[in-house]
Amino acid sequence: MSKLLDGKTAFVTGGSGGIGSATCARFAREGARVIAADLTQPGELPDRVEFLAYDVTDESVCRQTFAGLAQRWDKLDILVNAAAIEIEKTIEETTLEEWNRIFAINVTGMFLTSKYALPLLRKSGAGSIINFGSYDGYIADPGLAAYCATKGAVHALTRAMACDHGPEGIRVNAICPGYVDTPMLQSFFGESGDIETLKQAVRDVHPTRTYGTPEDIANLVNWLASDEARYASGQLWVIDGGLSAQVQQMHL
Repeated sequence: MSKLLDGKTAFVTGGSGGIGSATCARFAREGARVIAADLTQPGELPDRVEFLAYDVTDESVCRQTFAGLAQRWDKLDILVNAAAIEIEKTIEETTLEEWNRIFAINVTGMFLTSKYALPLLRKSGAGSIINFGSYDGYIADPGLAAYCATKGAVHALTRAMACDHGPEGIRVNAICPGYVDTPMLQSFFGESGDIETLKQAVRDVHPTRTYGTPEDIANLVNWLASDEARYASGQLWVIDGGLSAQVQQMHL
């Protein structure tokens, strides 16, 4: 490993999820001290990664967490907002409670975590916030209306944060994955009797003929978190195997 993050500190929400846990592991291998913040603790944690119970929707938890972290760390270099859920429904099928919940986690949770992390990020002098949008913030998969709406909001919030906090030495970017082999994707596949055929069909629709792995995404997160990306800010980084580059009608 190149130790791109040697000596840096990182806080990752959704740190027990597929992409979140891969990101924590990659950061640790690159030399960072990492907090994996989530509602549930993953299995075995890599060296240099510690778990912290954390609810992105609870403002008091967010405030107290970063106040406590300020007693331990003199700065925070990297914030990754990876906590998210998906609801597979049209707006007609989505209840108001479901709508409010997905926005609370995917958007408001990002706002609250970033808000209370900013004082520590400023002390870094070269802080990096990496939000998780989606290619679904650009184009839409059927039956994911509320999810698509939250990711569009994340994209806009990312640009606004980059403009506001760039002068303070804080870069803000969003990663916009396509299909990635995570528990969320497996839930999307459902329990079809012919699930392997469905998985292969999803692979085949990509120009690369495959969907991504959490490690593929962690590679990009790692670069954006590092000083090599010091000039990268306010951008939406689509990583989807070329899926959104093609004219979909050509597959009909």
